[in-house]
Amino acid sequence: MHDDDLVIVGAGPYGLSVAAHAAARGLSVRVHGQLMRSWRDMPAGMLLKSEPWASDLSDPAGAYRLAAYAATRGMRAEHGVPLPVGFFTAYGEWFARNAVPAVDPRTVVRVRPRPEGGFTVTTEDGEETGARTVALALGVAPFADVPAALRPLVPHLACHSSGHTDLTAFAGRDVTVLGGGQAALETAVLLTEFGARARVVARTRRLVWNTVPPPLRRSALEALRAPHTGLGCGWRNLLYARTPGVFRRLPDATREQLFGTALGPAGAWWLRRRFEAVADVRLGRAVVAASPAGRRGERVRLFLADGEGTGAPTAEVVTDHVIAATGFVPRLDRVDVLPEEVRAALRTVGGSGAPEVSGSFESSHPGLFVAGLLTAPSYGPAMRFVYGAAYTAERLVRGVERRLGAARRGAAVPGARARTAPDAAVTGVTGRSGRGTGAGARARG
Repeated sequence: MHDDDLVIVGAGPYGLSVAAHAAARGLSVRVHGQLMRSWRDMPAGMLLKSEPWASDLSDPAGAYRLAAYAATRGMRAEHGVPLPVGFFTAYGEWFARNAVPAVDPRTVVRVRPRPEGGFTVTTEDGEETGARTVALALGVAPFADVPAALRPLVPHLACHSSGHTDLTAFAGRDVTVLGGGQAALETAVLLTEFGARARVVARTRRLVWNTVPPPLRRSALEALRAPHTGLGCGWRNLLYARTPGVFRRLPDATREQLFGTALGPAGAWWLRRRFEAVADVRLGRAVVAASPAGRRGERVRLFLADGEGTGAPTAEVVTDHVIAATGFVPRLDRVDVLPEEVRAALRTVGGSGAPEVSGSFESSHPGLFVAGLLTAPSYGPAMRFVYGAAYTAERLVRGVERRLGAARRGAAVPGARARTAPDAAVTGVTGRSGRGTGAGARARG
């Protein structure tokens, strides 16, 4: 069995960026997955929440940024002008054609470590191939979180917001959207614009809206007060954007707390006026139970409680369908591609259930690397966005090279807490996009 130097599981922004860096370094690399699938499957009409200049995938020379793709289309990617998700999807496909070895569209169903080192990678059709190292760039799909009360109703009466490609199918129907972030708010707006009766139910007592981004060129004083970053303006965002390596060295409890609270749910500034068309918005409410309703159980009855949902129900809603825009939980127990015994043996970030990774994004299992959302509890909020792909790709590929060199020398490689060179500040404008809570926040692959 021939072993590739690196097999990448996932063909979204993170997987493609890692592949571009690996190929440029002369590694034999293979990429598996449907190209930009999560982005391609998003509903028509959705826009990127991030700025175009902060939505680049990463190649070592910086030759294939979003602005370069826009130029091939005779367009300009302008600050303050949101781009359609379909445009970003096409950009990712163009990036793959130019910067990445051919992508194998077959899904990887199992990655098994071998006793002698390396891995056996099995695809959906049963073919097995060898890999000296593996990088999991799984995106967000495996980590979609649906409230427990709704899970028995999935998929016919309830679903996660990431599971719908065509919201026009709900025209004329009553749909309840759960959540107060970009995904929930934009989904409700599109449903309304497509002719559905949309309702929003959210735990938060006040919706948060991002402000209009200031001009890129400002006075020195204005820039000092609120510096631009790929994660938005502000000094805290600057720290998250430029120093993920510092975040990794924080105590587990601190990282867990920041991961759960930093860059919380918020709607894009360009969506706020359109959201006024959503007539039924119920804030400070939580779904505590749900059951089929109607003569044939074709509808849903939701039981709502105040605040965090710890009390008795205080209201009911009967609706045709429920869309849970309730985010993503990056946990190893949702990584079905790895055998259970491997997942159980991996070191985690405190009680988060997410893998601890080294300064080169290597898990505690030698040769198993991780990229994207699954590393956010280790490296911080930047890894929830495509913005983190540049930081990840460069360091991960260096780690692969070190691992390959050590294996060839028969030497041990430092564990997950190995020290690495100091993190360089991110200079210039690099990429970020996604939609963790909306179409511009999540790191999809």
